[in-house]
Amino acid sequence: MRYLLSWTAWPALFTICMLITGYGFVTDQPVLFFNLAYLFLAVSLYIFERMMPHEAVWNEDDGQTFANIAHTLLSKGTVQTLVVFSTAIGLATLVTPAAEAGHGIWPRDWPMPVQVVMGVVLAEFGLYWAHRLAHEWLPLWHFHAVHHSVTRLWIINTGRFHFIDSIFSILLSMTILVSLGAPMEVLVWLSAITAFIGMLTHCNVEMHFGPISWVFNTPGLHRWHHSRDISEGNKNYGENLMLWDQLFGTYFNPPRRPPVNIGINEYMPPRFGQQLAHPFRQLLKGKPHKNGPEAAE
Repeated sequence: MRYLLSWTAWPALFTICMLITGYGFVTDQPVLFFNLAYLFLAVSLYIFERMMPHEAVWNEDDGQTFANIAHTLLSKGTVQTLVVFSTAIGLATLVTPAAEAGHGIWPRDWPMPVQVVMGVVLAEFGLYWAHRLAHEWLPLWHFHAVHHSVTRLWIINTGRFHFIDSIFSILLSMTILVSLGAPMEVLVWLSAITAFIGMLTHCNVEMHFGPISWVFNTPGLHRWHHSRDISEGNKNYGENLMLWDQLFGTYFNPPRRPPVNIGINEYMPPRFGQQLAHPFRQLLKGKPHKNGPEAAE
């Protein structure tokens, strides 16, 4: 049974979440049903992490749970909600006019599933380069290092991103779709898919993927991305898809087990408030980091 679950868990959970979210669009309640799907995914993966962990040691407390949740609420929760879902304080008005009918060259008459696939592929180009630049350009790395400082992967650190890091990624991805005139429904679908795959990617569940990893970002691929060895860690930049990694030569999936000793080769303070301030202090110091080009030389 465990072996069967290891092969079916990823596609089954992702499919169920997509169906729940799709029902939300049919009933004109996409945000409500997205949240229900996200809750279902979180609870399911939490159970699986205890039933069949990829690394048992990653289930041990690392003292970062509060910081992980706080970063999630500040970056993923607040930033994505304001940019994509919020209308109460008016930020959504910056997006909605650009996505209204008649703007841009987006093929609005195409079937919505086709539009969503196209939206994910195009947005992924921005997500890929935002992520790659965060590894290869020192000023951005200081913020992205907050995410990579974790020493274990599990569902609670899925959203552990410095808010500057999150804003940069959202701007590079959403701008592409908005400038082309993509409808709001495509933007919401993109946010939902990114949320589902993000949690699946970071889960500590023993899974097998096969051809799925050729197309989607999976836990198996992302564990390599969190390696302390930059020849392994500076790979697999895709957020949802591996298309651009395949095209730009950064796809990495060797036939061996990813490292259990993950993290960064530099200091990261332990507390949430310190982690928010640390990147700005590093920028002022101008010190090189050990997970980017300087370490490879």
